[in-house]
Amino acid sequence: RYFLFVSLTASFLGWISVFLIVLAFSGKIIAPVSKSYEKQKQFITDAGHEIKTPLAIIEADIGVIEIQDGENEWLSDIKVQVRRLTRLTNDLIHLSKLDEGKGSLKLIDFSISELATETINSFAGLAKMREKKLTAEVLPNLTLRGDRESIRELFHIILDNAIKYSADEGNIKFELKKKNGHIILEVSNPVKNLTKEQAEHLFERFYRADKSRNSQTGGHGIGLSMAKAIVEGHS
Repeated sequence: RYFLFVSLTASFLGWISVFLIVLAFSGKIIAPVSKSYEKQKQFITDAGHEIKTPLAIIEADIGVIEIQDGENEWLSDIKVQVRRLTRLTNDLIHLSKLDEGKGSLKLIDFSISELATETINSFAGLAKMREKKLTAEVLPNLTLRGDRESIRELFHIILDNAIKYSADEGNIKFELKKKNGHIILEVSNPVKNLTKEQAEHLFERFYRADKSRNSQTGGHGIGLSMAKAIVEGHS
C-alpha cells in the first residue's frame, strides 16, 4: 500500500510538473507564430489601403483619356482589370477584418428571415436570365444577433456562387431553418465534374476547382473563404 501510495503521488507530481513546464514554454513557442500572423493581417490591410488609391487614380485617368480620345478596346480592357483589382483589394481587406473575429462585427438583433427573403428576391432575376431555377424555403420570424451586413454578404456570396457554378438549367435550393436552437442555412445546386477532393478545398482562400474559368466568372477564389469567415465569426 505504501509503495502504491508513493507511486501514485510521484506520478501525480510528475504529471503536474510536466504540465507546468509545457504551459510555461508553450506561450513562448506560440508567441512568434501569433505575432507573425498578426503582422500578416496588418500588412494585408495596410497594403490594401495603399493599393486602392493608385487604382482609383488609374480609373479616373482612363475616364479622362476616353473623353479626350474616345473609347477603344485597350482602354476598356484596362478599365475592366482595374475594377477587378479594386474588388479583390476590397475583399482582401474585408477578409482580414473578418479574421479578427467578433471584435470586428457590429452586433445587432435583426430579422434574418426578412434579410434572406430580400436577398433571394434580388437574385431571382439573375437566376431566370441564366435559365436556373431558384427555389427557397425560409422559416419566418427568425431573428439573429449578429452583423447584418456581413450576413447579407454571406447570402450574396452563396447565391452568387450557386448561380455561377451550377450545371445548365440547374435547380438551386435555398433553405433557412432552425434546429436545436441553431439557425441553419443550406444551399444546394447541381455541379459537373467536381470531385470529393476538390469539394473539401472549396472554402480555402484562392482555391478554384476549375482555374480555366477565372476570366469567365470574374471571381478571385476568395468568396467562399469569406463566407466561411463570416459564419465562424457568428459561431
